[in-house]
Amino acid sequence: MRNWQRVAICAIVGLVIGGGGAVLSVRAGALGTQNMIGPWVTGRDFGTEAASRYTRAVVALRGLLALPATEARYYTAATDDSGAPLDGACRYIVTGGTLPAKWWSLTLYDRAGYLVPNDAGIYSVGSAGLPAAEAANWRVMIAPKAAAGHWLPTGRIARFELTLRAYLPADRGTGDFSAGQLPRIAKAGCA
Repeated sequence: MRNWQRVAICAIVGLVIGGGGAVLSVRAGALGTQNMIGPWVTGRDFGTEAASRYTRAVVALRGLLALPATEARYYTAATDDSGAPLDGACRYIVTGGTLPAKWWSLTLYDRAGYLVPNDAGIYSVGSAGLPAAEAANWRVMIAPKAAAGHWLPTGRIARFELTLRAYLPADRGTGDFSAGQLPRIAKAGCA
């Protein structure tokens, strides 16, 4: 084999491996600039002028209509508090309190970042829909079957993610919420 052929083969292999790895990484939404806070993950540079090209690629693919950090902070969880992946055949209790923001919403997505189809047509629970008595101590049941109170259906998909959006954060999006401020995700059992 000639020397130029070896170089060409190595270049092609390198491009395929490098390009494939980059595409998989962006599609997975993995960010090199992320903060883990319990089961919740947020990007350090989401919605800022300092956002890297990599962060911008992930947001372009998975964060449709993402707002600047001064207007909204985004936290995503793919696991419960124990670190186990969120399973659509199981039931989870998500509990929280008042967040340092004007209002918030909790939405269930499939792993590709799309809303999960369900017969009830329920896709999100938010602070605007909670009675005043529940604002400081709220609870949402996430389960495949209807549950009393606030409920998000899983559609029995194999794996899902939760996204917490905190709108108009008190610190104008300059920092992260603490583990004590973010909701807890506890598995209540599986079918």
